[in-house]
Amino acid sequence: MSNKTPLDTLIQLAREARDQVGQHLANERNTEQQARQQLESLQRYRQEYARSLNDAIRQGIATASLHNTQRFLASLDIALCKARDGVEAQRHKVERSQQRWQQEQRRLKAYDTLTSRRANEQAHRLSRHEQRTLDDLINGRQQREAILPNRL
Repeated sequence: MSNKTPLDTLIQLAREARDQVGQHLANERNTEQQARQQLESLQRYRQEYARSLNDAIRQGIATASLHNTQRFLASLDIALCKARDGVEAQRHKVERSQQRWQQEQRRLKAYDTLTSRRANEQAHRLSRHEQRTLDDLINGRQQREAILPNRL
């Protein structure tokens, strides 16, 4: 038979919830990191393509090629804006997940504090009980010693 109290159950559930939220937070952070890496790759690609276009313009480029390249750069700029928006949205998700994890951590800490207080109170009650028992034993002995000399 288990001596598990309702508070122990709450602590276990709070730990599981915190751990689950922590795992979700880790996943959100990984997703944010991936989104940032994709954005950086896209930015590098756009810079390289723009540099290539500038080199081609200096060397002379056909009008049709220039127009196509400019349209492609414009589509890259749109993709960059979407990627930045995606990174920003993911950053907000990470912040919300972080706040939720902190909330779960505070709840768990509150339960742990309550458990600690109960343990301290119980230890104090036990100490007082032991002291009373000891006092009773001492008082009983003193009373017996006080009675014994009178009987002699």
